[in-house]
Amino acid sequence: MYNFIYNKQMDAYTTKQGWIEVLCGCMFSGKSEELIERLKRAKIARQKTQIFNSSLDTRYGKGQITSHARLSMKSAPVKTAKEILKKVKPGTRVVGIDEANLFDAALPEVCEELARRGMRVIVAGVDLDYTGKPFEVVAQLMARAEFVTKKLAVCTKCGSPASRSKRITKNKSRVLVGAAGVYEARCRKCFED
Repeated sequence: MYNFIYNKQMDAYTTKQGWIEVLCGCMFSGKSEELIERLKRAKIARQKTQIFNSSLDTRYGKGQITSHARLSMKSAPVKTAKEILKKVKPGTRVVGIDEANLFDAALPEVCEELARRGMRVIVAGVDLDYTGKPFEVVAQLMARAEFVTKKLAVCTKCGSPASRSKRITKNKSRVLVGAAGVYEARCRKCFED
């Protein structure tokens, strides 16, 4: 059902109009995997694509986005959101951005500018931090996007749908890049326990 609705909505847009798609959710919910799949389909359609990620995310190496399921795609790491505008090449139709939650506050306006230029912008990121508070950058992107997909994981405690990222280390910094061993996907109830 999801693909039918998504594709039917996409048919309403012309190739001359840009828009923003946001893939959000907790850790281990498949955001990067979905981003990679959408970018692959754009490439199959012979649309010129460019992919960016935060230079902070080096979990699986530099110069690529990688899902926890180990799907990967080459990307350009950037330190700031505005760097993306400088690196987008002429003729690019689709821009993918992974780990939006690691970017600075300029990312929503950068995505708006790319959409104004007629590009399809697909952004993936964690929507809530480890305390359950929204990442402002992702919240701003969700409010500005034409399409928002909320991805859910499976709670590691009870098996229910999970929408939260529980940090299982003692580090208290708001942004801590990590994967299994640092975070677990949890449902609302198990997150609070």
